[in-house]
Amino acid sequence: MAPEGFDAAALYAYTLLQPDTATRVRMAFPVLGSRAGLAAEATVCAQLLQTVSRGDNLTLERRLRNWSEELRCR
Repeated sequence: MAPEGFDAAALYAYTLLQPDTATRVRMAFPVLGSRAGLAAEATVCAQLLQTVSRGDNLTLERRLRNWSEELRCR
């Protein structure tokens, strides 16, 4: 079982290259940014950073690392 908000966090992650869309996703899914959604965001971010280390999702790397830093500050 995934944490609450996992699907919304995954959708958000794949919109990071489109800032306007990413903003709309965050607005549409209030679980993102909430206490409950933080675990989902951290999980998705960590999973995708692991794929980057294997050579996948390289276009997202910088955005994922920025997101990771934001999550650490919460």
